[in-house]
Amino acid sequence: MTTSSGTMTGMEWRTRRAVAEDVPEIASINVAAWRSAYRGIVPQAVLDGMSEQRRAAGWSGFLREPEPTALFVAVRADGRIGAYCSVGAVRLDADAHRDLPTGELFAIYAAPDLRGTGAGHAVHEHAREHLAASGFRHAVLWVLVDNAPSRRFYEAHGWRCDDVVQNLRMAGEDVVEVRYSRSLG
Repeated sequence: MTTSSGTMTGMEWRTRRAVAEDVPEIASINVAAWRSAYRGIVPQAVLDGMSEQRRAAGWSGFLREPEPTALFVAVRADGRIGAYCSVGAVRLDADAHRDLPTGELFAIYAAPDLRGTGAGHAVHEHAREHLAASGFRHAVLWVLVDNAPSRRFYEAHGWRCDDVVQNLRMAGEDVVEVRYSRSLG
């Protein structure tokens, strides 16, 4: 699987595996998306303390992870990245569908000014196909319980809340995540 494309709202997106040269733009989207989507959901100190340089270092490391871990981007005709998605084998979720090979959608973010253009949809579909092609039969993801727009996006893409929750400690405050899952068959 090398590339795929998708359209929504008249904008064409080509998806592909991310490369090292994409990292600064991915880090920029990462920070901007968090600051936009999570204002009022996570402590402001977390958002204020975010750094594109630290995020870039993390994404550079992620690119070196072995298969089936992968990072994909949705790219416009002019070369601008509109969204990214990272996936791989389920991480710490030991009870996640033990009877099925399970993958995880680790992160998916769109540039705030490009939400609703189909970039997120395109990169989501590419990542989902990658998980299935890697032999996973099921997938999970974690989303902040108060992040209603993302929860609607996931539900529109076949994910279902399975009511498993976990608390994250951020800047001295508890933030609740809920798990979603779906079949990849």
